[in-house]
Amino acid sequence: MQQQPTKGSSRDQFVSKVGFIFAAAGSAIGLGNIWRFPYLAGKNGGGAFVLFYLICVIVLGFGLMLAEFVIGRHTQLSSVDAFKKLDKRFTFVGGMGVLAAFIIMGYYPVVGGWSVAYIFKTILGQLSTDAAIMGDVFGSLVTGILSPIFWTAIYMLANIVIVAKGISSGIEKASKVMIPTLLGLLAILVIRSLTLPGSIEGLKYLFLPDFSKITGEVMMAALGQAFFSLSLGMGCMITYSSYLSKKENLVQNATIVPVLDTAIALLAGVVIIPATVSFGFDLGQGPGLVFVTVPAIFATMGPVLGRVFGIIFFLLLTLAALTSSLSLLEVVVSYLIDNKNWERKKAVGFSSVILFLICIAASLSMGVWSDFHLLGMNIFDFLDWLANNILLPLGGMFITLFVGWFWGKDKVKAEVTNGGEINFSLFNVWIFLCRWVIPIIIGLVLLSGIGII
Repeated sequence: MQQQPTKGSSRDQFVSKVGFIFAAAGSAIGLGNIWRFPYLAGKNGGGAFVLFYLICVIVLGFGLMLAEFVIGRHTQLSSVDAFKKLDKRFTFVGGMGVLAAFIIMGYYPVVGGWSVAYIFKTILGQLSTDAAIMGDVFGSLVTGILSPIFWTAIYMLANIVIVAKGISSGIEKASKVMIPTLLGLLAILVIRSLTLPGSIEGLKYLFLPDFSKITGEVMMAALGQAFFSLSLGMGCMITYSSYLSKKENLVQNATIVPVLDTAIALLAGVVIIPATVSFGFDLGQGPGLVFVTVPAIFATMGPVLGRVFGIIFFLLLTLAALTSSLSLLEVVVSYLIDNKNWERKKAVGFSSVILFLICIAASLSMGVWSDFHLLGMNIFDFLDWLANNILLPLGGMFITLFVGWFWGKDKVKAEVTNGGEINFSLFNVWIFLCRWVIPIIIGLVLLSGIGII
C-alpha cells in the first residue's frame, strides 16, 4: 500500500503502512524493553509484575497512543506547532515534549554507546563467568573518560546519518531493516534460552503470578514501566503520525504498536529470566542485570558459543536503543524544521552537536565529575529523573486531557474515524479513558516519580 505526500505539500511522509508501524514500534521498543523490563520483572515478583504491566499497557498504552496519533495526523505538524494550531493555550505541552526528547537524548546515547562497546568486548573475548569481574568491567567502562565518550560518538553518528536522510529515505528504510533484524536476533536468543536446563522454572517465575507478591510497590513499578516503555508523553508519536496519510487507520495502528512493543518486552524477559535462573544468578541484580549478569551467563556457555550469543544479544540491545533514539532526535529536528524553517541537515547537525556535548557531561558525571550534583544527583541521573519522572508524565496527562475535554468530541471522532469511513465502536469508552482514567493513572506515575507515593 503506497502513500504519497499530498499534492502541493513538500512535507515528507511514510510511504507504506509497514514502514510507519516499524518506525513507531521502533520508537517504543528500546532499552526499556530489553534492559529495564527484565530486571524490573526479576526484582518485582515476576508473574505478578507482568500481569499488572499487561493491564496497564491495555488501558494506558492504547489510549494515550491513539490520542497522540490523532493530534499528529490531524495537524501534520510536530508537537509544538500541532498544539499551537489546535489550541494555543496548550502550546506548552508540545514544548515539554520537545524538551523531554532533547533531555533524554542528552544521556540515552551514552547507554547506547555502552551497548556498542559490549559488542566489541564480546568479540575480543572479554566476558567472564564471574559476575564480580563483569561488574568491574562495566564499572571501568561507565566511569572512564575517553572510552565511553568514543562509543557514544559512534552511536550518535549512526543516529545522525539516518535522521539526516529524512522520514521515507532515512528513518523508514532503516526501521524496515532494523526491526525485522531485531526480531530475528531475539528469536534466536529465545530458542537458546528455552533449551537451557532448568529454563522452565524461569518461565514459571515470569508468567505464573504469585498474587501474594502484588504490592503497591510492584504495581507502581509495572505502571511506570508501561508508561515509559511506549515512548509516550514526549511528542514522538505526535511527530511520527504527522507524517501519516489521512487514509491510515489510526485505531488499528494504535493497537499494533503497543502489542508489538509488549511482545518484545516479554520475549526479552524470556531470554534473560530463564537463563538467569538456569545458571543460578541473582534475579534481583537490578540495572546491572544486562551488563553484568547476562555477559557472565554467556561466558558460561563456552568461549565459542558464549561469544556468538553475546554478540547477538548486544547487537540486539544496540538496535533496540537506536530505534528509540532515532525518534527522539526526530522530535527535536522536526521542531527546528517546522518552527524555525531550518533545512533538515542543518537541524540535525546543530542539535546533534549540542546533544553530544550534553552526553559528554552526562558520561563524565559518572566518573571524574561525580562530585558535581544537581538536587543530590549526578548529571546523568538528574537528566533521567527530570525527563522520565516530571516531563513525560505531565506531557502524557495534558495530551489526554486535551483530547478528552478541550478539542471537541465531534472533531476528535471525525479524525479517529477518517470522517466516518472507519468504525470505532469503542470511541465513547476511549474518550472516557482520556477524560478520567488515564490522567489519574499518569498522575499516580507522577506522584510516585517525585516520591510522594
